[in-house]
Amino acid sequence: MARTTAKRTRGTAGAPPARVAAPAPAPGGGPGPGGFVYSPADEEKRKGVRRMKALATALLLAVAVVYTLATWAGAAGAGAWTGYVAAAAEAGMVGALADWFAVTALFKRPLGLPIPHTAIIPTKKDQLGRSLGDFVGENFLSGDVVRRRLRAVGVGARLGSWLAEPRNADRVTAELSTALRGALTVLRDDDVQAVVGEAITRRADTAEIAPGLGSLLERIVSEGGHTRIVDLVCARAHDWLVDHGDSVVAAVSGGAPGWTPRFVDRKVGDRVYKELLRFVTEMRDMPGHPARGAVDRFLTDFAADLRTDPATREKVERLKSEVLGRGEVQDLIASAWSAVRGMIVAAAEDERSELRRRVRAALLSLGGRLAADGRLRGKVDGWLEGAAGYVVTTYRGEITALITDTVAGWDADHTSRKIEAHIGRDLQFIRINGTVVGALAGLCIYAVSRLF
Repeated sequence: MARTTAKRTRGTAGAPPARVAAPAPAPGGGPGPGGFVYSPADEEKRKGVRRMKALATALLLAVAVVYTLATWAGAAGAGAWTGYVAAAAEAGMVGALADWFAVTALFKRPLGLPIPHTAIIPTKKDQLGRSLGDFVGENFLSGDVVRRRLRAVGVGARLGSWLAEPRNADRVTAELSTALRGALTVLRDDDVQAVVGEAITRRADTAEIAPGLGSLLERIVSEGGHTRIVDLVCARAHDWLVDHGDSVVAAVSGGAPGWTPRFVDRKVGDRVYKELLRFVTEMRDMPGHPARGAVDRFLTDFAADLRTDPATREKVERLKSEVLGRGEVQDLIASAWSAVRGMIVAAAEDERSELRRRVRAALLSLGGRLAADGRLRGKVDGWLEGAAGYVVTTYRGEITALITDTVAGWDADHTSRKIEAHIGRDLQFIRINGTVVGALAGLCIYAVSRLF
């Protein structure tokens, strides 16, 4: 780029530009200088351009020879026809030279002379890039243009008809499964586990759980939902006492003072065991037992304390923080991601999994609704138009800057070579047409002048 800038500066000052040999394109169709990729097709086009240049130049030399011969024949008295031929050949040479100058001036300075307004593409490359970016931004990246185009296409109707086909729904399902597996594979388990753990912990720390627990407990007690738990506890306690009666008696007897007779301790132990078994049995079999009522009152009072008592709420919050801070709980939260990830990956890989079947069914249902429901199609089209309009309106500058910056990064010489390879044949036809049209125009002008 520095060499190109220096060449431009010398050309502007009026001195002949230094002739620098342009590097050859990279072999094998690889990237060449300036960021271009020179393919075998490009090289074939360049050969075609060279052939057309040779043809146009040969035609110029031919009319020059015709002009020379006609002028010589006219001077030798061959007849009036030589004037017509000489006039046509002369005008053909003028047209050919003028069009050669115009075509050459697009890519380089004719004959290396610092003629103003020549070498248009190398010297105006950046300006052309900016103009191209502005043109694309104004005519293709306009919000109104994009909305009209999407509205004319009818994306909702086409999408609905396409998704309604089972094979297309299967294809989308497979692609979504592949994308999901790829995303889960890329994600690092440690990072995700840390994020999940932090999110759960932060959420639990910011939310006070005591009032919610109090309301839930109050509703459970009022609806009698706790009675099953009380029934279960009483039944298990009765069965345990029946199976471990000797242990209870031994425990009571063993706690008696040492100075009491052992048979007295045994009597007391048996009595305590029988009373305890009777109490548990009555509580199990009697729904209206006073102890059950005491449990109901305790739970009701505790629920009220959870909602209204500051001391109780503070104790619950401390307990919550202690539980969340334990390593076992953090490990449990972290391991939840591994379990979920494995389940999702397995479901995505299995074509007969419930996940893929539901996704396929949802896609088919969406396609059918889009094909049949005009209001839904209108909503989808509106969403797409709004999203596309927002993108082109918000990021139009970045998109056009991509064009401008890309063109600015091209090497001027290779830009000319690349463009000439693609449009050079047509430009050489301009030279040929200029020769023919110039000859016909010169012939007409000469004939009219002779006529009048």
